[in-house]
Amino acid sequence: MNQGPRHFTEELEALKSRLLSMGGLAEERLRQALQALVDGNQALLAEVIADDARVDELRVEIDDRCLTLLALHQPVAIDLRTIMSALKINADLERVGHLAVNIGEAAQRYLRHPPVKPLIDLPRMGHLALKMLREALDAFVSRDVSLAKTVLTQDDWVDALKNQIFRELLTYMLGDPRTIEPSIDLILISRHIERAGDHATNIAEDVIFIVDARDVRHRAGSIPTSRADRETFVERRKAARVPPL
Repeated sequence: MNQGPRHFTEELEALKSRLLSMGGLAEERLRQALQALVDGNQALLAEVIADDARVDELRVEIDDRCLTLLALHQPVAIDLRTIMSALKINADLERVGHLAVNIGEAAQRYLRHPPVKPLIDLPRMGHLALKMLREALDAFVSRDVSLAKTVLTQDDWVDALKNQIFRELLTYMLGDPRTIEPSIDLILISRHIERAGDHATNIAEDVIFIVDARDVRHRAGSIPTSRADRETFVERRKAARVPPL
């Protein structure tokens, strides 16, 4: 039975609040994993790995909230898009939490070896992925398409840093076979960070879908047709040429 617009609005706001809690948890776990790697903090790495259940529990709770809203209120238009996107965003945030665990496990292995090189680009890459995630969630809450597009432009920067890290580590591995095993772990960590950035991009794309009812997924290699899509495409190409310092 429909319980009225006021109740629906309250439940929708509660859903957004829980989704922000999920985002904060995923962001903090990713930040802790990266900081523990830089600091060589094995205790913090073990904490990140052991605390994975909280993310899973919150994922189930938020999914239940979404399904309840759909069943009881039969929302339409932007409200329907918001709830459907919340289900997807929830899944993306869960994956970010799991990627933090993957980073923690690879970092544990890496720290058993002598350092291959100073960790400069990996923390930079992680900082950028965290920034993307935070801005994507802010865009979701405020329904800010402009901010969501800003997140999309940063995805190419993360990819460029990952490729740069791979090339540099390949040089180390070719020069000294003893660096192969720890270098592979650093490469894996860079890939996990890249995936976290991809999930932030997914969230930003969902924001555009919610507000503009446009699906902008999988369009990086295609020719945009609408004026709005062309503007997004041009912004991403321009920004990709200027990586952040």
